[in-house]
Amino acid sequence: MRKYNIAVVGATGAVGEEIFNVLEEVNFPINEILPLASSRSAGSEIECFGKTYKVVELTDTVFDEHEIDIAFFSAGGSISEKFAPLAARSGAVVIDNTSHFRMQSDVPLVVPECNPEDIKEWKNTGIIANPNCSTIQMVQILKPLNDAFDIQRVDVSTYQATSGAGKEGMEELVTQMQQFFAFKLDECEPKVFQHQIALNLIPHIDVFLDNDYTKEEMKMVNETQKILHKKIEVSATCVRVPILRSHSEAITIHFANAIDANKARDVLRNAPSVVVVDEPSKNIYPMPLLSTDTNETYVGRIRKDNFRDNVLHLFCAADQIRVGAATNAVRIAQKWIELED
Repeated sequence: MRKYNIAVVGATGAVGEEIFNVLEEVNFPINEILPLASSRSAGSEIECFGKTYKVVELTDTVFDEHEIDIAFFSAGGSISEKFAPLAARSGAVVIDNTSHFRMQSDVPLVVPECNPEDIKEWKNTGIIANPNCSTIQMVQILKPLNDAFDIQRVDVSTYQATSGAGKEGMEELVTQMQQFFAFKLDECEPKVFQHQIALNLIPHIDVFLDNDYTKEEMKMVNETQKILHKKIEVSATCVRVPILRSHSEAITIHFANAIDANKARDVLRNAPSVVVVDEPSKNIYPMPLLSTDTNETYVGRIRKDNFRDNVLHLFCAADQIRVGAATNAVRIAQKWIELED
């Protein structure tokens, strides 16, 4: 089996670190690893596959100096905008975790369980985009249900963990909780979030747009339609909650015809990367604690609407650093290898 030279841009960040963990877990066919980061992190070390690698500074010439087959990017949109095309021109296939290329018409936006065939379009630019974390776990559920029952509209409310804002977001929650128990919370000024996140929730992720939706909410609308190749109506309300890791979503789905909850449950049981946990009488349902540090999207509370027989409600949870970023990126790479062989 051929082995590949891998670069990870943003190697010391939360997603970068998780990419290394997932690569090792799936026994990815690695030849060499090139961890890349800013000059601040250059010289630090990461461990993967039992070896220690020194982090190298990301520069304009680094991809010309190394023969890279697959480059994972997880260091912010401005970094991807500048350096991803350089990596692609050097011959690497770029798998980008930022939002920069997602809606570019000639860049495939891929969730391998939903639209693996789109990976073939990578040769347009050399870049494959990884969707928004909240979109990924939702479309893993919507895709099989749409194939079976024809979805017309989706309304979703998200409960997004502080890790969605990176390490700094998690640290802010922990610091504020420590301040709360020390009776000093009033001394803790929010820096990452718009308001205090401890003992609170904030219905505001990213900037507000002219239509009064946030950019995060419109990502879920536009990305879902691009991934599923269907103009499904989607309305999202994205909320930051005081949880360290794993996003949850309450989803209402409108179908073209009457829907049976048991049939929908059976479809989801057979869907890739989806785990049905749906025994409410036993207090069994998806929760962030259940999904954290896993590679699956957990779904439950599956039930028909009380008034409309074509409407279904459900609840899901997934680790957004894995399912919503690192795991999806590695699965894209695995599928790319499969399609190129």
